[in-house]
Amino acid sequence: MDPRVPMRITGAVMTAHLDHSPRTGARGEDGDSLPRPLTVLGIETSCDETAAAVVRLDPGGGVKVLSSAVRTQGEDHAPFGGVVPEIAARAHVETIEILAAQALDEAGVTRAALDGVAATAGPGLVGGVMVGLAFAKAAALALGKPLVAVNHLEGHAVSARLAQDTPYPFLLLLVSGGHCQLLDVRGVGVRRRLGSTVDDAAGEAFDKIGVALGLTYPAGPALERLAEGGDPRRFPLPVALKGRAGCDFSFSGLKTAAARLAQSLHTDDDRRDLAAAVQAAIAGQLVTRTARAMALFAKDHGPGDRRFVVAGGVAANTHLRTRLMDLCQSEGFSFAAPPLAFCTDNAAMIALAGAERLALGLSDDLDAPARPRWPLDEAAAAATPTHRPGRKGAKA
Repeated sequence: MDPRVPMRITGAVMTAHLDHSPRTGARGEDGDSLPRPLTVLGIETSCDETAAAVVRLDPGGGVKVLSSAVRTQGEDHAPFGGVVPEIAARAHVETIEILAAQALDEAGVTRAALDGVAATAGPGLVGGVMVGLAFAKAAALALGKPLVAVNHLEGHAVSARLAQDTPYPFLLLLVSGGHCQLLDVRGVGVRRRLGSTVDDAAGEAFDKIGVALGLTYPAGPALERLAEGGDPRRFPLPVALKGRAGCDFSFSGLKTAAARLAQSLHTDDDRRDLAAAVQAAIAGQLVTRTARAMALFAKDHGPGDRRFVVAGGVAANTHLRTRLMDLCQSEGFSFAAPPLAFCTDNAAMIALAGAERLALGLSDDLDAPARPRWPLDEAAAAATPTHRPGRKGAKA
């Protein structure tokens, strides 16, 4: 392993047991499930983290993360206050082969023992997506293994299943730096969008406001630490979409107002109070819209299916988790979230999403495209877009 490559997660071995929907195990020519596990190499390069992992999906529904390695690029992008696509893509090129070899070595899995290769094919920064997808295509071709082109958001959707039993269907709050939406997840590839951000994502608001407060990018975790002990009521912040029905989100106005306030602050107490106010405002909007989505979800599913999952980088925020757990308790939903290591972008979730598709006999051709935009609910994105579709397609 190259000692110059900083790693965040290595040699992680975690197990979970899933339900039997979808059926697991490789399918034979007659379509029946074979009584053997599926071992998949996952590749993730959609933004500013390069990741590789090996996950095993057992016929009975058990999941084991045999290895997971992530190379972060925070220091590369910190001087710019955000992710620079060209820098990210170049870093992926320099790192992906090293990480894939490391993941296989730490998993104790030979290339020949793999059942498939899964890679993020979008949405994301298309230069980075192309790097990981091209590497996965080359690996699949060289090894004679099937390729699974995975939607990055589907990876987040199944991430809670990496460590605990989370049967379908469930209500998903996907909240990260680039995405914020509520989805009725009914099975592999079967999702219905209930709400989405009409402008910025919650994670972007955390990061940009944090940078305005003088924190280093990515600033979300640092803003959470700064908010400890702060007074969330001191600074009034705008309430987005006030009086508007539905489950959509908006964080642009909050981001602008808080960034302007940050420029006028002089003391650490001022910064602490504003950080607390921002955190409370973002969590408040997420909880309010989630409560509405729970009512919609409950109408469409039986009382035994009241399961809620929060995933994505912002799901690591302790204040938000506490608010959501309280909501679940009051509304009669179970609560699930990925381990903190799997909240942010990682390849284990991509490998699991790929394994679940392989278990159903689904794979992709080697001409699968890299997609900068790829909504989970493509029908809803086309019929009622939150953004005007461009030449790259509807936004997630």
